Amino acid sequence: MPVTFTTKAYADITMLREDALTLLKMMGHSGTVPSAIVSKDIPAALNRLTTAIGSENTSPPVEDEDEPAVGITTRAQPLINLLTAAVQENANVMWK
Repeated sequence: MPVTFTTKAYADITMLREDALTLLKMMGHSGTVPSAIVSKDIPAALNRLTTAIGSENTSPPVEDEDEPAVGITTRAQPLINLLTAAVQENANVMWK
């Protein structure tokens, strides 16, 4: 089941639940769906996410014959963009 992140400052982002939960936990959130982060807490969550992504010491994703591998850094980029826009607009972020 997909998870959709929304904010008034950016287009909605939808991702696979497993990836969304991983990123939410990197942000310091419990991973509860649905939930939200109020605008004043987003800079800290964004910082935790970018720090966690930068320090990920995972091996490269295993490529499937039929599909190219996509790492967590690539998967996180749309959410990082959404959070950055929310910080700039002082907007809350919700997901369901």
